[in-house]
Amino acid sequence: MYKILLCLRYLRTRWIALASIISVMLGVATMIVVNSVMSGFTHEMMTRLRGSFADLIFESTSLDGFPDADWHMAKIREVGGDRIVGVTPTVHVPSMLSFQVNGQWINRQIVLIGVDPATQASASDLSQNLLHAGNRQKLSFDLREGGFDLYDRQAPAGEAQERTDLKHAGWEYRRFQAERRKALERTQQAEAALREQQALANPSPAPLNPAAGNSSAPVGVPTDSAATDSAAAPVTDPFAQRATQPEQVFDPAKEQFTGIILGKELIFHDALARFLVIPGDDVKISFPTVGHPPKILSDNFTVVDIYESKMTGHDGNFVFVPLRQLQEMRGMIDPATGSGRVNAIQIRVRDGVDVTELRAEMAAAFSKAFYKIETWQEKVGPLLAAVAMEKQVLNILLFLIIAVAGFGILAIFFMIVVEKTKDIGILKSLGASRQGIMGIFLGYGLSLGIVGSGVGLILGLIFVWNINTIRDLLEYCTGQRVFDPSIYYFYKIPTVVEPLTVGWIVLGALVIAVLASVLPAIRAANLHPVEALRYE
Repeated sequence: MYKILLCLRYLRTRWIALASIISVMLGVATMIVVNSVMSGFTHEMMTRLRGSFADLIFESTSLDGFPDADWHMAKIREVGGDRIVGVTPTVHVPSMLSFQVNGQWINRQIVLIGVDPATQASASDLSQNLLHAGNRQKLSFDLREGGFDLYDRQAPAGEAQERTDLKHAGWEYRRFQAERRKALERTQQAEAALREQQALANPSPAPLNPAAGNSSAPVGVPTDSAATDSAAAPVTDPFAQRATQPEQVFDPAKEQFTGIILGKELIFHDALARFLVIPGDDVKISFPTVGHPPKILSDNFTVVDIYESKMTGHDGNFVFVPLRQLQEMRGMIDPATGSGRVNAIQIRVRDGVDVTELRAEMAAAFSKAFYKIETWQEKVGPLLAAVAMEKQVLNILLFLIIAVAGFGILAIFFMIVVEKTKDIGILKSLGASRQGIMGIFLGYGLSLGIVGSGVGLILGLIFVWNINTIRDLLEYCTGQRVFDPSIYYFYKIPTVVEPLTVGWIVLGALVIAVLASVLPAIRAANLHPVEALRYE
Protein backbone atom coordinates (compact mmCIF):
# COMPACT_ATOMS: atom_id res chain seq x y z
CA MET A 1 0.00 0.00 0.00
CA TYR A 2 2.82 2.41 0.79
CA LYS A 3 4.11 2.02 -2.77
CA ILE A 4 0.87 3.30 -4.28
CA LEU A 5 0.65 6.19 -1.78
CA LEU A 6 4.20 7.32 -2.54
CA CYS A 7 3.66 7.07 -6.30
CA LEU A 8 0.56 9.25 -6.08
CA ARG A 9 2.34 11.74 -3.82
CA TYR A 10 5.32 12.06 -6.17
CA LEU A 11 2.96 12.40 -9.12
CA ARG A 12 1.10 15.29 -7.47
CA THR A 13 4.04 17.16 -5.97
CA ARG A 14 6.93 16.58 -8.38
CA TRP A 15 6.19 19.22 -10.99
CA ILE A 16 9.43 18.40 -12.76
CA ALA A 17 7.75 15.20 -13.89
CA LEU A 18 5.27 17.35 -15.81
CA ALA A 19 7.88 17.80 -18.56
CA SER A 20 8.07 14.04 -19.02
CA ILE A 21 4.29 13.76 -19.08
CA ILE A 22 4.05 16.48 -21.74
CA SER A 23 6.75 14.78 -23.85
CA VAL A 24 4.95 11.44 -23.74
CA MET A 25 1.62 13.14 -24.41
CA LEU A 26 2.89 15.03 -27.48
CA GLY A 27 4.65 11.94 -28.82
CA VAL A 28 1.55 9.76 -28.53
CA ALA A 29 -0.78 12.44 -29.95
CA THR A 30 1.54 13.16 -32.89
CA MET A 31 1.89 9.48 -33.76
CA ILE A 32 -1.88 8.96 -33.63
CA VAL A 33 -2.55 11.96 -35.88
CA VAL A 34 0.16 11.06 -38.41
CA ASN A 35 -0.81 7.39 -38.56
CA SER A 36 -4.49 8.27 -38.98
CA VAL A 37 -3.78 10.71 -41.82
CA MET A 38 -1.37 8.30 -43.53
CA SER A 39 -3.89 5.48 -43.20
CA GLY A 40 -6.55 7.77 -44.65
CA PHE A 41 -4.37 8.64 -47.62
CA THR A 42 -3.51 4.97 -48.17
CA HIS A 43 -7.17 3.95 -47.97
CA GLU A 44 -8.25 6.63 -50.45
CA MET A 45 -5.41 5.80 -52.82
CA MET A 46 -6.12 2.07 -52.72
CA THR A 47 -9.84 2.71 -53.23
CA ARG A 48 -9.14 4.77 -56.34
CA LEU A 49 -6.57 2.31 -57.64
CA ARG A 50 -9.01 -0.50 -56.98
CA GLY A 51 -11.56 1.34 -59.09
CA SER A 52 -9.12 1.79 -61.97
CA PHE A 53 -7.98 -1.83 -62.10
CA ALA A 54 -9.79 -5.13 -62.05
CA ASP A 55 -9.03 -7.76 -59.40
CA LEU A 56 -6.95 -9.77 -61.86
CA ILE A 57 -5.22 -8.64 -65.04
CA PHE A 58 -4.60 -11.33 -67.66
CA GLU A 59 -1.98 -9.92 -70.06
CA SER A 60 -0.01 -11.01 -73.08
CA THR A 61 3.77 -11.03 -72.89
CA SER A 62 3.85 -9.83 -76.52
CA LEU A 63 3.13 -6.26 -77.59
CA ASP A 64 0.99 -7.62 -80.43
CA GLY A 65 -1.36 -9.30 -77.94
CA PHE A 66 -3.07 -12.65 -78.38
CA PRO A 67 -5.89 -13.71 -80.75
CA ASP A 68 -9.40 -14.99 -80.07
CA ALA A 69 -10.34 -13.11 -76.92
CA ASP A 70 -13.65 -14.99 -76.68
CA TRP A 71 -11.87 -18.34 -76.31
CA HIS A 72 -9.57 -16.95 -73.62
CA MET A 73 -12.46 -15.43 -71.68
CA ALA A 74 -14.38 -18.74 -71.85
CA LYS A 75 -11.29 -20.58 -70.57
CA ILE A 76 -10.90 -18.05 -67.73
CA ARG A 77 -14.55 -18.53 -66.71
CA GLU A 78 -14.06 -22.28 -66.83
CA VAL A 79 -11.10 -22.07 -64.43
CA GLY A 80 -12.68 -19.48 -62.10
CA GLY A 81 -16.24 -20.78 -62.12
CA ASP A 82 -18.73 -18.81 -60.05
CA ARG A 83 -15.88 -16.94 -58.33
CA ILE A 84 -15.67 -14.65 -61.38
CA VAL A 85 -18.18 -11.82 -61.68
CA GLY A 86 -17.14 -10.38 -65.04
CA VAL A 87 -14.44 -10.25 -67.69
CA THR A 88 -13.72 -7.68 -70.38
CA PRO A 89 -11.01 -7.48 -73.10
CA THR A 90 -8.80 -4.41 -73.60
CA VAL A 91 -6.09 -3.16 -75.95
CA HIS A 92 -3.31 -0.84 -74.70
CA VAL A 93 -1.28 1.17 -77.23
CA PRO A 94 1.33 3.89 -76.58
CA SER A 95 0.10 6.81 -78.70
CA MET A 96 0.11 10.57 -79.17
CA LEU A 97 -2.82 12.93 -78.69
CA SER A 98 -2.93 16.13 -80.79
CA PHE A 99 -5.43 18.99 -80.62
CA GLN A 100 -5.54 22.64 -81.61
CA VAL A 101 -5.82 25.60 -79.25
CA ASN A 102 -5.97 29.09 -80.80
CA GLY A 103 -4.56 27.71 -84.04
CA GLN A 104 -1.59 25.97 -82.40
CA TRP A 105 -1.17 22.21 -82.16
CA ILE A 106 -0.59 20.69 -78.72
CA ASN A 107 0.75 17.14 -78.41
CA ARG A 108 0.44 14.78 -75.43
CA GLN A 109 1.96 11.36 -74.86
CA ILE A 110 -0.83 8.96 -73.87
CA VAL A 111 -1.81 5.33 -73.39
CA LEU A 112 -4.65 4.57 -75.81
CA ILE A 113 -6.97 1.93 -74.33
CA GLY A 114 -9.60 0.11 -76.34
CA VAL A 115 -12.54 -1.00 -74.17
CA ASP A 116 -15.67 -3.00 -74.89
CA PRO A 117 -18.71 -0.86 -73.94
CA ALA A 118 -20.87 -3.97 -73.53
CA THR A 119 -18.71 -5.76 -70.93
CA GLN A 120 -16.45 -3.15 -69.29
CA ALA A 121 -18.94 -2.36 -66.51
CA SER A 122 -18.84 -5.99 -65.28
CA ALA A 123 -15.09 -5.91 -64.61
CA SER A 124 -14.07 -2.25 -64.34
CA ASP A 125 -15.23 0.97 -62.66
CA LEU A 126 -14.25 3.11 -65.65
CA SER A 127 -17.77 4.43 -66.24
CA GLN A 128 -18.10 5.58 -62.61
CA ASN A 129 -15.33 8.13 -63.17
CA LEU A 130 -16.94 9.82 -66.19
CA LEU A 131 -18.51 13.28 -66.11
CA HIS A 132 -21.72 12.42 -67.97
CA ALA A 133 -24.46 10.88 -65.85
CA GLY A 134 -25.73 8.80 -68.77
CA ASN A 135 -22.31 7.25 -69.35
CA ARG A 136 -22.05 6.37 -65.67
CA GLN A 137 -25.19 4.30 -66.09
CA LYS A 138 -24.28 2.77 -69.45
CA LEU A 139 -21.07 3.55 -71.30
CA SER A 140 -21.48 4.81 -74.86
CA PHE A 141 -19.03 6.34 -77.31
CA ASP A 142 -21.79 8.34 -78.97
CA LEU A 143 -21.81 12.06 -78.26
CA ARG A 144 -24.68 13.04 -75.97
CA GLU A 145 -26.80 16.15 -75.55
CA GLY A 146 -25.42 17.91 -72.44
CA GLY A 147 -25.77 16.33 -69.00
CA PHE A 148 -22.14 16.71 -67.93
CA ASP A 149 -21.26 17.43 -64.29
CA LEU A 150 -20.90 21.18 -63.82
CA TYR A 151 -19.48 20.65 -60.31
CA ASP A 152 -17.11 18.10 -58.85
CA ARG A 153 -19.25 15.33 -57.36
CA GLN A 154 -16.80 14.84 -54.49
CA ALA A 155 -16.55 18.50 -53.53
CA PRO A 156 -18.59 19.77 -50.57
CA ALA A 157 -21.26 22.36 -51.27
CA GLY A 158 -19.86 25.81 -51.81
CA GLU A 159 -16.25 24.76 -52.43
CA ALA A 160 -16.27 23.44 -56.01
CA GLN A 161 -15.92 25.90 -58.87
CA GLU A 162 -18.55 25.74 -61.61
CA ARG A 163 -17.31 24.20 -64.84
CA THR A 164 -18.78 26.79 -67.15
CA ASP A 165 -16.93 25.19 -70.09
CA LEU A 166 -19.25 22.17 -69.90
CA LYS A 167 -22.53 24.08 -69.83
CA HIS A 168 -23.12 23.66 -73.55
CA ALA A 169 -20.82 20.67 -74.16
CA GLY A 170 -22.10 17.88 -76.39
CA TRP A 171 -24.11 18.18 -79.58
CA GLU A 172 -25.14 21.76 -78.82
CA TYR A 173 -21.50 22.83 -78.73
CA ARG A 174 -20.62 20.73 -81.79
CA ARG A 175 -23.45 22.25 -83.88
CA PHE A 176 -22.42 25.74 -82.78
CA GLN A 177 -18.82 25.08 -83.81
CA ALA A 178 -19.93 23.67 -87.18
CA GLU A 179 -22.08 26.73 -87.93
CA ARG A 180 -19.22 28.96 -86.85
CA ARG A 181 -16.86 27.25 -89.29
CA LYS A 182 -19.39 27.48 -92.09
CA ALA A 183 -19.86 31.19 -91.42
CA LEU A 184 -16.11 31.66 -91.47
CA GLU A 185 -15.85 29.80 -94.80
CA ARG A 186 -18.63 31.93 -96.30
CA THR A 187 -16.83 35.07 -95.16
CA GLN A 188 -13.57 33.87 -96.68
CA GLN A 189 -15.32 32.98 -99.96
CA ALA A 190 -17.00 36.37 -100.08
CA GLU A 191 -13.66 38.10 -99.50
CA ALA A 192 -12.05 36.03 -102.28
CA ALA A 193 -14.88 36.85 -104.71
CA LEU A 194 -14.56 40.56 -103.88
CA ARG A 195 -10.83 40.45 -104.55
CA GLU A 196 -11.48 38.72 -107.90
CA GLN A 197 -14.03 41.37 -108.95
CA GLN A 198 -11.61 44.10 -108.02
CA ALA A 199 -8.91 42.41 -110.12
CA LEU A 200 -11.26 42.22 -113.14
CA ALA A 201 -12.33 45.83 -112.76
CA ASN A 202 -8.73 47.07 -112.59
CA PRO A 203 -6.71 44.67 -114.80
CA SER A 204 -2.96 45.05 -114.75
CA PRO A 205 -1.04 45.42 -118.06
CA ALA A 206 -0.58 41.99 -119.62
CA PRO A 207 2.79 40.89 -121.10
CA LEU A 208 3.12 40.80 -124.87
CA ASN A 209 2.90 37.56 -126.90
CA PRO A 210 5.50 37.87 -129.63
CA ALA A 211 5.12 34.22 -130.72
CA ALA A 212 1.54 34.86 -131.84
CA GLY A 213 2.57 37.96 -133.78
CA ASN A 214 0.04 40.00 -131.86
CA SER A 215 1.61 42.46 -129.47
CA SER A 216 -1.72 43.12 -127.79
CA ALA A 217 -2.75 39.52 -126.97
CA PRO A 218 -1.97 38.34 -123.41
CA VAL A 219 -0.01 35.18 -122.88
CA GLY A 220 -2.12 32.05 -122.48
CA VAL A 221 -5.32 33.43 -124.13
CA PRO A 222 -6.29 31.08 -126.99
CA THR A 223 -7.27 32.35 -130.42
CA ASP A 224 -10.75 31.86 -131.78
CA SER A 225 -9.78 28.68 -133.62
CA ALA A 226 -8.08 27.23 -130.56
CA ALA A 227 -11.12 27.98 -128.44
CA THR A 228 -13.37 26.32 -131.03
CA ASP A 229 -11.19 23.21 -131.15
CA SER A 230 -11.09 23.05 -127.36
CA ALA A 231 -14.87 23.28 -127.14
CA ALA A 232 -15.31 20.58 -129.76
CA ALA A 233 -12.88 18.15 -128.12
CA PRO A 234 -14.52 15.51 -125.84
CA VAL A 235 -13.73 15.44 -122.11
CA THR A 236 -11.51 12.41 -121.48
CA ASP A 237 -9.97 13.33 -118.10
CA PRO A 238 -11.22 10.71 -115.57
CA PHE A 239 -10.67 13.10 -112.66
CA ALA A 240 -12.86 15.67 -114.38
CA GLN A 241 -15.58 13.04 -114.80
CA ARG A 242 -15.30 12.05 -111.13
CA ALA A 243 -15.65 15.66 -110.10
CA THR A 244 -19.02 15.85 -111.80
CA GLN A 245 -20.36 13.01 -109.61
CA PRO A 246 -21.94 13.99 -106.26
CA GLU A 247 -19.83 13.16 -103.21
CA GLN A 248 -21.04 12.52 -99.67
CA VAL A 249 -19.75 15.35 -97.49
CA PHE A 250 -19.07 14.82 -93.76
CA ASP A 251 -21.31 17.19 -91.83
CA PRO A 252 -19.88 17.80 -88.32
CA ALA A 253 -23.19 19.35 -87.25
CA LYS A 254 -24.92 15.98 -87.67
CA GLU A 255 -22.11 13.44 -87.61
CA GLN A 256 -19.18 12.56 -85.40
CA PHE A 257 -15.94 10.65 -85.74
CA THR A 258 -15.17 7.62 -83.58
CA GLY A 259 -15.89 8.55 -79.97
CA ILE A 260 -13.05 9.05 -77.50
CA ILE A 261 -12.84 9.66 -73.73
CA LEU A 262 -9.93 11.81 -72.53
CA GLY A 263 -8.33 11.97 -69.09
CA LYS A 264 -9.01 15.31 -67.41
CA GLU A 265 -5.36 16.24 -66.78
CA LEU A 266 -4.59 15.94 -70.50
CA ILE A 267 -6.90 18.79 -71.46
CA PHE A 268 -7.36 20.87 -68.30
CA HIS A 269 -5.30 24.05 -67.89
CA ASP A 270 -4.71 24.77 -64.19
CA ALA A 271 -3.63 28.39 -64.63
CA LEU A 272 -6.67 29.25 -66.76
CA ALA A 273 -8.94 26.91 -64.73
CA ARG A 274 -10.69 25.69 -67.87
CA PHE A 275 -10.76 22.82 -70.32
CA LEU A 276 -8.80 23.25 -73.54
CA VAL A 277 -10.95 20.58 -75.18
CA ILE A 278 -14.52 19.66 -74.26
CA PRO A 279 -17.01 17.01 -75.44
CA GLY A 280 -17.96 17.90 -79.00
CA ASP A 281 -14.43 18.83 -80.13
CA ASP A 282 -12.38 16.72 -82.52
CA VAL A 283 -8.85 15.54 -81.76
CA LYS A 284 -6.24 13.53 -83.63
CA ILE A 285 -4.60 10.33 -82.36
CA SER A 286 -1.39 8.85 -83.81
CA PHE A 287 -0.63 5.22 -83.02
CA PRO A 288 1.43 2.30 -84.41
CA THR A 289 -0.02 -0.63 -86.32
CA VAL A 290 0.73 -4.29 -85.54
CA GLY A 291 2.60 -4.90 -88.81
CA HIS A 292 6.31 -5.61 -89.12
CA PRO A 293 7.73 -3.07 -89.26
CA PRO A 294 4.89 -1.10 -87.65
CA LYS A 295 3.57 2.02 -89.34
CA ILE A 296 2.27 5.17 -87.70
CA LEU A 297 -1.38 5.93 -88.43
CA SER A 298 -3.39 9.02 -87.53
CA ASP A 299 -7.13 9.37 -87.32
CA ASN A 300 -9.70 11.88 -86.13
CA PHE A 301 -11.81 11.24 -83.03
CA THR A 302 -14.67 13.13 -81.40
CA VAL A 303 -14.46 13.75 -77.64
CA VAL A 304 -17.61 12.30 -76.02
CA ASP A 305 -16.71 12.43 -72.31
CA ILE A 306 -13.96 13.18 -69.77
CA TYR A 307 -12.37 10.69 -67.37
CA GLU A 308 -11.71 11.99 -63.83
CA SER A 309 -10.44 9.39 -61.35
CA LYS A 310 -8.53 11.89 -59.14
CA MET A 311 -5.35 9.90 -59.82
CA THR A 312 -2.85 12.07 -61.68
CA GLY A 313 -1.08 9.10 -63.23
CA HIS A 314 -4.35 7.97 -64.80
CA ASP A 315 -6.06 11.27 -65.61
CA GLY A 316 -2.88 12.49 -67.27
CA ASN A 317 -2.22 9.38 -69.40
CA PHE A 318 -5.30 7.30 -70.12
CA VAL A 319 -7.47 7.75 -73.21
CA PHE A 320 -10.34 5.36 -74.04
CA VAL A 321 -11.81 4.40 -77.43
CA PRO A 322 -14.12 1.60 -78.64
CA LEU A 323 -12.27 -1.72 -78.75
CA ARG A 324 -13.51 -2.92 -82.16
CA GLN A 325 -12.69 0.33 -83.97
CA LEU A 326 -9.17 0.38 -82.50
CA GLN A 327 -8.61 -3.24 -83.56
CA GLU A 328 -9.71 -2.39 -87.11
CA MET A 329 -7.52 0.69 -87.30
CA ARG A 330 -4.41 -1.16 -86.10
CA GLY A 331 -5.00 -4.23 -88.24
CA MET A 332 -5.70 -6.55 -85.30
CA ILE A 333 -8.70 -8.31 -86.92
CA ASP A 334 -8.23 -11.75 -88.46
CA PRO A 335 -9.96 -11.53 -91.90
CA ALA A 336 -10.69 -15.25 -91.93
CA THR A 337 -12.44 -15.53 -88.56
CA GLY A 338 -13.28 -11.90 -87.77
CA SER A 339 -11.74 -12.34 -84.30
CA GLY A 340 -9.61 -9.51 -82.94
CA ARG A 341 -6.38 -9.56 -80.97
CA VAL A 342 -6.27 -8.02 -77.48
CA ASN A 343 -3.49 -7.14 -75.03
CA ALA A 344 -5.25 -7.94 -71.79
CA ILE A 345 -8.41 -9.24 -70.14
CA GLN A 346 -9.70 -7.57 -66.98
CA ILE A 347 -11.24 -9.97 -64.42
CA ARG A 348 -13.53 -9.02 -61.51
CA VAL A 349 -14.05 -11.63 -58.75
CA ARG A 350 -16.62 -11.92 -56.01
CA ASP A 351 -16.05 -10.38 -52.60
CA GLY A 352 -14.26 -12.70 -50.21
CA VAL A 353 -12.56 -14.75 -52.93
CA ASP A 354 -8.86 -15.45 -52.44
CA VAL A 355 -7.45 -13.62 -55.46
CA THR A 356 -3.95 -15.03 -54.96
CA GLU A 357 -5.24 -18.60 -55.05
CA LEU A 358 -7.31 -17.92 -58.17
CA ARG A 359 -4.29 -16.34 -59.87
CA ALA A 360 -2.23 -19.46 -59.13
CA GLU A 361 -4.91 -21.67 -60.70
CA MET A 362 -5.02 -19.53 -63.84
CA ALA A 363 -1.23 -19.48 -64.07
CA ALA A 364 -1.30 -23.30 -64.07
CA ALA A 365 -3.93 -23.36 -66.84
CA PHE A 366 -2.09 -20.96 -69.20
CA SER A 367 1.48 -20.98 -70.45
CA LYS A 368 3.74 -18.56 -68.56
CA ALA A 369 5.73 -18.01 -71.74
CA PHE A 370 2.82 -16.22 -73.44
CA TYR A 371 0.72 -14.85 -70.60
CA LYS A 372 1.21 -12.88 -67.40
CA ILE A 373 -1.41 -12.84 -64.65
CA GLU A 374 -1.25 -10.26 -61.86
CA THR A 375 -3.48 -9.01 -59.10
CA TRP A 376 -4.20 -5.31 -58.94
CA GLN A 377 -1.97 -5.04 -55.84
CA GLU A 378 0.93 -6.57 -57.78
CA LYS A 379 0.21 -4.21 -60.68
CA VAL A 380 0.78 -1.18 -58.46
CA GLY A 381 3.14 -2.95 -56.06
CA PRO A 382 5.99 -0.39 -56.22
CA LEU A 383 3.59 2.46 -55.39
CA LEU A 384 2.03 0.62 -52.45
CA ALA A 385 5.48 -0.42 -51.20
CA ALA A 386 6.68 3.19 -51.35
CA VAL A 387 3.69 4.39 -49.31
CA ALA A 388 4.19 1.63 -46.74
CA MET A 389 7.91 2.45 -46.44
CA GLU A 390 7.13 6.15 -45.98
CA LYS A 391 4.68 5.31 -43.20
CA GLN A 392 7.25 3.10 -41.44
CA VAL A 393 9.97 5.75 -41.63
CA LEU A 394 7.62 8.38 -40.20
CA ASN A 395 6.69 6.06 -37.35
CA ILE A 396 10.35 5.49 -36.51
CA LEU A 397 11.12 9.22 -36.54
CA LEU A 398 8.08 10.11 -34.47
CA PHE A 399 8.74 7.31 -31.99
CA LEU A 400 12.01 9.05 -31.19
CA ILE A 401 9.92 11.79 -29.57
CA ILE A 402 8.67 9.29 -27.02
CA ALA A 403 12.22 7.97 -26.65
CA VAL A 404 13.37 11.48 -25.76
CA ALA A 405 10.64 11.58 -23.13
CA GLY A 406 12.01 8.27 -21.81
CA PHE A 407 15.47 9.78 -21.34
CA GLY A 408 13.83 12.68 -19.53
CA ILE A 409 12.15 10.23 -17.15
CA LEU A 410 15.50 8.49 -16.63
CA ALA A 411 17.25 11.75 -15.67
CA ILE A 412 14.42 12.85 -13.39
CA PHE A 413 14.36 9.53 -11.57
CA PHE A 414 18.09 9.60 -10.93
CA MET A 415 17.62 13.07 -9.43
CA ILE A 416 14.82 11.76 -7.24
CA VAL A 417 16.96 8.85 -6.04
CA VAL A 418 19.74 11.23 -5.02
CA GLU A 419 17.29 13.64 -3.40
CA LYS A 420 15.36 10.92 -1.56
CA THR A 421 18.34 8.92 -0.31
CA LYS A 422 17.36 9.60 3.34
CA ASP A 423 13.75 8.57 2.71
CA ILE A 424 14.91 5.36 1.05
CA GLY A 425 17.14 4.59 4.07
CA ILE A 426 14.28 5.17 6.49
CA LEU A 427 11.96 2.91 4.45
CA LYS A 428 14.56 0.16 4.38
CA SER A 429 15.23 0.50 8.10
CA LEU A 430 11.50 0.12 8.72
CA GLY A 431 11.51 -3.15 6.79
CA ALA A 432 10.88 -2.20 3.17
CA SER A 433 12.27 -4.83 0.82
CA ARG A 434 14.35 -4.33 -2.32
CA GLN A 435 11.35 -5.29 -4.43
CA GLY A 436 9.23 -2.76 -2.55
CA ILE A 437 11.69 0.09 -3.24
CA MET A 438 11.92 -0.91 -6.91
CA GLY A 439 8.15 -1.08 -7.06
CA ILE A 440 7.90 2.55 -5.95
CA PHE A 441 9.98 3.84 -8.86
CA LEU A 442 8.63 1.40 -11.42
CA GLY A 443 5.11 2.32 -10.39
CA TYR A 444 6.03 6.00 -10.61
CA GLY A 445 7.33 5.48 -14.16
CA LEU A 446 4.24 3.49 -15.09
CA SER A 447 2.00 6.24 -13.70
CA LEU A 448 3.85 8.86 -15.77
CA GLY A 449 3.38 6.69 -18.86
CA ILE A 450 -0.34 6.12 -18.14
CA VAL A 451 -1.07 9.80 -17.60
CA GLY A 452 1.04 10.97 -20.56
CA SER A 453 -0.18 8.35 -23.04
CA GLY A 454 -3.79 8.65 -21.82
CA VAL A 455 -3.90 12.41 -22.30
CA GLY A 456 -2.04 12.03 -25.62
CA LEU A 457 -4.57 9.43 -26.78
CA ILE A 458 -7.51 11.71 -26.02
CA LEU A 459 -5.79 14.76 -27.52
CA GLY A 460 -4.77 12.85 -30.68
CA LEU A 461 -8.26 11.46 -31.30
CA ILE A 462 -9.86 14.88 -30.76
CA PHE A 463 -7.39 16.38 -33.25
CA VAL A 464 -8.10 13.63 -35.82
CA TRP A 465 -11.87 13.98 -35.52
CA ASN A 466 -11.65 17.77 -35.97
CA ILE A 467 -8.69 17.94 -38.35
CA ASN A 468 -10.67 19.54 -41.19
CA THR A 469 -12.12 22.16 -38.83
CA ILE A 470 -8.59 22.92 -37.65
CA ARG A 471 -7.50 23.15 -41.29
CA ASP A 472 -10.27 25.67 -42.03
CA LEU A 473 -9.23 27.71 -38.99
CA LEU A 474 -5.59 27.77 -40.14
CA GLU A 475 -6.65 28.82 -43.64
CA TYR A 476 -8.76 31.62 -42.16
CA CYS A 477 -5.88 32.85 -39.99
CA THR A 478 -3.15 32.60 -42.65
CA GLY A 479 -5.22 33.42 -45.73
CA GLN A 480 -3.63 30.51 -47.62
CA ARG A 481 -4.78 27.06 -48.62
CA VAL A 482 -3.32 24.56 -46.17
CA PHE A 483 -4.58 21.53 -48.06
CA ASP A 484 -5.06 22.53 -51.70
CA PRO A 485 -7.47 20.13 -53.49
CA SER A 486 -5.87 20.93 -56.86
CA ILE A 487 -2.64 19.34 -55.61
CA TYR A 488 -3.82 16.53 -53.35
CA TYR A 489 -7.17 15.81 -55.11
CA PHE A 490 -8.91 15.65 -51.73
CA TYR A 491 -11.38 18.27 -50.55
CA LYS A 492 -11.06 16.93 -47.01
CA ILE A 493 -8.05 15.48 -45.24
CA PRO A 494 -8.79 11.74 -45.15
CA THR A 495 -8.29 10.00 -41.82
CA VAL A 496 -8.69 6.39 -40.72
CA VAL A 497 -8.21 5.52 -37.03
CA GLU A 498 -6.90 1.97 -36.71
CA PRO A 499 -7.51 0.67 -33.16
CA LEU A 500 -4.64 -1.81 -33.38
CA THR A 501 -2.16 0.90 -34.36
CA VAL A 502 -3.41 3.20 -31.59
CA GLY A 503 -3.04 0.35 -29.10
CA TRP A 504 0.56 -0.30 -30.12
CA ILE A 505 1.39 3.40 -29.80
CA VAL A 506 -0.03 3.63 -26.28
CA LEU A 507 1.60 0.35 -25.25
CA GLY A 508 4.96 1.49 -26.65
CA ALA A 509 4.79 4.71 -24.64
CA LEU A 510 4.05 2.76 -21.46
CA VAL A 511 6.94 0.36 -22.09
CA ILE A 512 9.39 3.22 -22.69
CA ALA A 513 8.26 4.99 -19.50
CA VAL A 514 8.69 1.82 -17.43
CA LEU A 515 12.05 0.92 -18.98
CA ALA A 516 13.32 4.44 -18.28
CA SER A 517 12.63 3.91 -14.57
CA VAL A 518 14.35 0.53 -14.30
CA LEU A 519 17.92 1.77 -13.74
CA PRO A 520 16.97 4.37 -11.08
CA ALA A 521 14.80 1.76 -9.35
CA ILE A 522 17.69 -0.73 -9.25
CA ARG A 523 20.00 1.92 -7.84
CA ALA A 524 17.48 2.85 -5.14
CA ALA A 525 16.89 -0.80 -4.28
CA ASN A 526 20.63 -1.45 -3.87
CA LEU A 527 21.12 1.40 -1.37
CA HIS A 528 22.15 0.12 2.06
CA PRO A 529 20.08 1.72 4.87
CA VAL A 530 23.17 2.51 6.98
CA GLU A 531 24.93 4.14 4.03
CA ALA A 532 21.76 6.02 3.15
CA LEU A 533 21.44 7.46 6.72
CA ARG A 534 25.14 8.02 7.45
CA TYR A 535 25.29 11.45 5.84
CA GLU A 536 22.16 12.73 7.59
